[in-house]
Amino acid sequence: MQKGCLVKRIVVGISGASGIIYGVRLLEVLKAIQDVETHAIITRGAMLTMEHEASIKPEAVEQLADCVHAPENLAASVSSGSFRTEGMVVAPCSMKTLAMIANSINENLLVRAADVTLKERRKLVLIARETPLHLGHLRHMITVTEMGGVILPPVPSFYHRPQTIEDIVDQTIGKALDQLGVPHELFERWAGG
Repeated sequence: MQKGCLVKRIVVGISGASGIIYGVRLLEVLKAIQDVETHAIITRGAMLTMEHEASIKPEAVEQLADCVHAPENLAASVSSGSFRTEGMVVAPCSMKTLAMIANSINENLLVRAADVTLKERRKLVLIARETPLHLGHLRHMITVTEMGGVILPPVPSFYHRPQTIEDIVDQTIGKALDQLGVPHELFERWAGG
């Protein structure tokens, strides 16, 4: 699909945590937005989780993105601050990925792109997927928050009366898009009692 005048580039990282549906749905939603260009980084763990958890082939997910970068390609465009983006969402974000981002361990492109997003003071949103959390997880979340990142765990609210799993997923994706300033109508907003 040929997009028109591009105004926003968004990096989408998908790590190997449970909750692959969040990254897939985010790419689906962004693909439908004319003025957004997506750059996907899908880790090897995510590829395994996709097939096991959701019976989704990695190739099908890759087709949702405008550009796909191999996780081992540390020379990709998104590894440089000079490559302008609106920000990055990691959906889902495993605790290993969170720890590497918190400690600037740029072992793969997903973590390097997140590190660049933080150093350039762009919006980094991590849909952290684990429960319960131990103190190490919480400390990493604090570290990323202190560096300017946003921790956005997929915790549903019910005031919009979700009827399906997609309704619940869409609310989390909508919250992530709100952080990046991307307009959407994925869930009904609270308008007061």
